[in-house]
Amino acid sequence: MELSGRAIAVTGASGMVGRYLVRALADRGARVVAVVRSPEKMARTGLPAEARRADLADVDALTAAFDGCDAVFSNAGVVSIGGQSREALMRSNLEGTRNVFEAMRRAGVRRAVMTSSVTVYEPQRGHVYAEDAPLLSESARVSRPLYYALSKALAEREARRLSDANGIDLSVARPSGIYGLHDRAGFTMWLHRFAAVPLVTVFPTHLYMPNVYAGDLAEAMVRMLERPAASGRAYNISGDPDVSFWAMLQAYRRAGWPAPRLVVPIPVPFRRVYATDRARDDLDFENRSPLDAFTEMRAERVG
Repeated sequence: MELSGRAIAVTGASGMVGRYLVRALADRGARVVAVVRSPEKMARTGLPAEARRADLADVDALTAAFDGCDAVFSNAGVVSIGGQSREALMRSNLEGTRNVFEAMRRAGVRRAVMTSSVTVYEPQRGHVYAEDAPLLSESARVSRPLYYALSKALAEREARRLSDANGIDLSVARPSGIYGLHDRAGFTMWLHRFAAVPLVTVFPTHLYMPNVYAGDLAEAMVRMLERPAASGRAYNISGDPDVSFWAMLQAYRRAGWPAPRLVVPIPVPFRRVYATDRARDDLDFENRSPLDAFTEMRAERVG
């Protein structure tokens, strides 16, 4: 899809990933429609978008917000690892996704890109996951820390079902941990909290859970909309599996972010790997180094 002059809706546009999506779309000349609960909050971001008010629970408001749009980024949802009940996560992530795709059907929108998560996969030996690995099912027995993963897996299944039923061309992004400016619930928030201790703190080493910079994730998602090869496909959008949390902290410090004088290393041997070959082949996806990402974030924050 050629994006210049097209009306593209982004749900959750005032959140971290949403802001990067708005910028990436605007850079291509798209007319961005920010579908948000608070247009007033969206206005304060200063981003180039038309704000339309809608909540994920309100199908009628979503339908009105999507009116005249050529595509929708289904991006809004709740991120929570153990902090929300199963019912709350299902209401936001599963029922909210169902409402978005019903609103798309009513509004006549036939192209969508969905923000899912690498947490959707059933655990397997070796913990190396490609896109064809099985997703968690409704019958999966999960504990509270995995309620979010289950809600995203079921939401993705529902989006696929509704897209198939209603002739909606769907691409799915499955990002790993995301970091960037305006992060209120993810890796960046926790990194800021660890680093805010002025003198001494502890930090894990040998913990490999790859993180992706939100700017690189947004670029990959916009390319899903642009490139025919992405039609109907899901993509892991993940960072370098050989970059540990400890290496992320060192890059954070080198980029000029404030950090404690003394950091005590705590060994935490843990590794996850998410194959990104498909994203590299179809989308030319590249995840910049943590140092480059943190430097860009620092410059934007200071500026």
